Amino acid sequence: MSRDRFMRIHSPEFTAMSERVLQVTQLTSRLNVLPFDDEAGKAELFEQILGRPLPPRVTIYPPFYTDHGLRLDLAERVFINQGCTFLDYAGIRIGERTMIGPKVTFITNGHPVDPKERRLWLTGAPIDVAENVWIGAGATILPGVSIGRDAVIAAGSVVADDVPAATLVTGTKASVRRQW
Repeated sequence: MSRDRFMRIHSPEFTAMSERVLQVTQLTSRLNVLPFDDEAGKAELFEQILGRPLPPRVTIYPPFYTDHGLRLDLAERVFINQGCTFLDYAGIRIGERTMIGPKVTFITNGHPVDPKERRLWLTGAPIDVAENVWIGAGATILPGVSIGRDAVIAAGSVVADDVPAATLVTGTKASVRRQW
């Protein structure tokens, strides 16, 4: 990952991001205890979280979690089931007619693998999900991933690489890549 995708921890940019995270955590905490049928209350809180109203025909079932909100771009007719998490500081775009199952996690930030740099830097890369994608329950989408149109991500999958259009991806197997 190039240096321009790194943010120094304890920098002014990191401080500003941290302040936004605290603000959004308060907003999502309020959102997640509203009565399910309080459409006006949910719409008001989503507008504060995202910095704009939800697009037409977007459905989000709480609980809903995000750490930043302002970099989560939802197209029309997106469906997001319960318990999903969007760590969106580096940007997440969800294409039209995408369906996201319960407890799916999108993560755009991370830390360097090198233990000496891990507490000094925050890394990040955007996630891009094309139109008409189905992401199954409990899947995790990692930084920098693009998912092509009409793709299906199987439940529980961990997606660390780009997904071509009109494909089914599965798998969670972890393996040792290197030692230090």
